[in-house]
Amino acid sequence: MVETKEFKTETKKLLDMMIHSIYTHKEIFLRELISNASDAIDKRKFLSLTDESIPQVDYEILVEADKASRTLTISDNGIGMSKEELEENLGTIAKSGSKEFLEKIGDAANTSDIIGQFGVGFYSAFMVANKVEVISHKVNSDSTYEFSSDGLDSYTISSTDDLIDGTKIVLYLRDNTEDENYDDFLDEYTIKDLIRKYSDYIRYPIKTWVTKYDKPEEGKEDKESTHLELETVNSMIPLWKKNRKDVKDDELNNFYKQKFLDYQDPLTSIFVSVEGLLTYNALLFIPRKPLFNIYNDKDERGLQLYTKGVFILDKCKDLIPDYLYFVKGLVDSADLPLNISRELLQEDRQIKKIASNVEKKVLAELAKMLKNDRDKYLEFFKDYGRALKYGLYENYGARKESLQDLIVLYSLNEDKYITLKEYKDKMVEGQKNIYYVALKTKEQALALPQMALIKQKGYDCLLLADDVDEFMLQVMKDYDKVEFKSITQGDLDLLTEEENKNIANQTEENKDLLQALKDDLKDDVADVVLSKRLVDNAVCLTSKGALSIEMEKVLKAQDSQAKAEKVLEINPNHKVFAKLKEIYATDKEKLKEYALFLLDNALIIEGLEPKDPINFSNKVIELFLK
Repeated sequence: MVETKEFKTETKKLLDMMIHSIYTHKEIFLRELISNASDAIDKRKFLSLTDESIPQVDYEILVEADKASRTLTISDNGIGMSKEELEENLGTIAKSGSKEFLEKIGDAANTSDIIGQFGVGFYSAFMVANKVEVISHKVNSDSTYEFSSDGLDSYTISSTDDLIDGTKIVLYLRDNTEDENYDDFLDEYTIKDLIRKYSDYIRYPIKTWVTKYDKPEEGKEDKESTHLELETVNSMIPLWKKNRKDVKDDELNNFYKQKFLDYQDPLTSIFVSVEGLLTYNALLFIPRKPLFNIYNDKDERGLQLYTKGVFILDKCKDLIPDYLYFVKGLVDSADLPLNISRELLQEDRQIKKIASNVEKKVLAELAKMLKNDRDKYLEFFKDYGRALKYGLYENYGARKESLQDLIVLYSLNEDKYITLKEYKDKMVEGQKNIYYVALKTKEQALALPQMALIKQKGYDCLLLADDVDEFMLQVMKDYDKVEFKSITQGDLDLLTEEENKNIANQTEENKDLLQALKDDLKDDVADVVLSKRLVDNAVCLTSKGALSIEMEKVLKAQDSQAKAEKVLEINPNHKVFAKLKEIYATDKEKLKEYALFLLDNALIIEGLEPKDPINFSNKVIELFLK
C-alpha cells in the first residue's frame, strides 16, 4: 500500500529554500548523506553494546554510481528507520533524529560522536536530484519501507520487499543544463575526491567501485582490460586524534605536504588536544618557507574546520588571529556552533576561546624553539618575523606581553641577532635606555655621525632594518620598564652636567646666529641647535616629535604627505661652527649659502636627496679648485 502525504512543514516555499538557498556548493550533498549514514551506524553500534538482540556487523558505507540509470546510491548497515521514523525524520523539515536519539540516551551522549544536529542534511540531495528514494529496514524489525519524494509538496511511504540491512538512499540526478553537469557526480574520480575532501575521517569504511587495470595475458600485451573492485576510499582515523608519540615524523610530514600542497617538510608541527567544557583537537604547521601566495591579501587565510572528522570549512579566519596568517592546520571540534548548513560559524565565545588557545600554543612552540634551537628560530624569524612585529604593532600593542620576548633584532656590538631581554641583561652600568637606529645596513649605521657618542659610552645599539621595526618599538614604548630611544631623535641625555651647562652657555651666546640659520632654513627644518650627540662630525640631521626621518621615508613610499620635524644639529666643538660664527660676524648675506650647503651635507648623511643637488655639486668642485 502506497501512502501519499503532504510535508508537515506546510509551504512549498520553505522546502524550496531548503533545497536551493541554504548550501553554497552542490557537492555538499554527499557529505551530508554520508554523515547521516555514519550517524545511523553509530546508533546501531551504541545500542548493540547494551542490547544482545542487535548483532554487531562489519559496518560500512557504500557509494555506488549507475551511469545507465543516472542514479547515485548511498547505503549503510546502520540502525535503519521504521515507517514512523521515516515520516518523522524525513517528512518533517528540520526534524533532527540524531538530536532526539542523543536526548533519549541521556548522559551516555557525552561519549557519543554522532554528527547530525539539524536534520536538514537529507534535503541537500534535492540540489542534484529531482527524485530521491529512501529504502530502510529498522534493526530487529520484520518490515522494510520506502520513502519517495520529488522534493516539492509531498512524499510517499510504502512497504517494500527490498531486503536491505540499514538504509539505502537512491538519487535520480537532475538533467544536465548549460550551467550544471550533474553527470559529474557519477564519475568515480569525482566521487573519490568528494569523499576524501569532506568525509575522509568518518570512522567507518566508505567504499565505492573503482576501475582496476588487469595485467595483460602473455602474448596479448596490446589488449587492455579492466574490472571494477570495491575500494575503501577514506582514511577513517584522523592523524590529529592519535597520540603524538604514535605518529612518525615521516607520516606527519607527508600529511602536511599532501594536505597543504607544499613540497618541503614543515619547519615544525604542533599537536593540540583539549578536553573539558570545550573539547577539540588541532594540528598546526609552520611551513619551512612562505608558500607562494602567503602575502596575497586576497587569499582567504585561516585554519581548516572539522566537526567529528567531517570537513566543514577550508579557511576559517575566526580560529586564528590575522598576524599568524602563515600557520597552516586544522581544528576538529564537536562543540562549535554551526549554522543550519554546517558551512559557517556563528559568533560564539567558544570560537574565541579556541582561537585564543591556538594562539598561545603557537607562541609557546616558538618560545621553545627560540630557547632550544636558536638557528632554527632565526630561520623562522627571517621569513615570518615581520608577522610577529605586526602582531605587536596592531591593536596599540595589546599583545606586547605575549610577543615581546619572541622578537630578535640585530645588535651592532655583538654583530648578531639578539632578544630584547639579552640586550637589557648586557646594558652598561648607568645606561638608561635601549638605543636603536633605523637604517638598512650595519655599515650605514656604524658610519652615522650620531653613533660616535654611543660607541664612546660603550652602549649597544639595535639596527632596525625592517620598515615596521620603528613603528613596533614606538607602540611598545619600553621593554621591562626600559624605554626605547632612537639615536637620531630627541635628546639622548648622555652628557654630564658640566657638558650640558657648556652647551647651554654656547647656545645663549650664539642665539642670534642660530636664529639666523633657522630663518634661512625655515622651509626645510623646524629648528637649528647646537648638538649634544656629535663628536667628530660637523653636522647631522635629527628629528623631534613622534615621526622620525626614517618613518617619513616609509610613509612617503606609501604616498603619504606626513613629514618629520627635522632639526639641523651643529657640533659646537667643530671648526665649521667657528667658521659660521666668523661669516655671521663679517658677511651675514653669505650665511644662507653656507647654511644650505650644511643642510645638503646632513641630508646626504641621512640617505636623502640634497635640497639643491646642482648647487651642492658646484660647491664641492669649488673646494677642489681652492
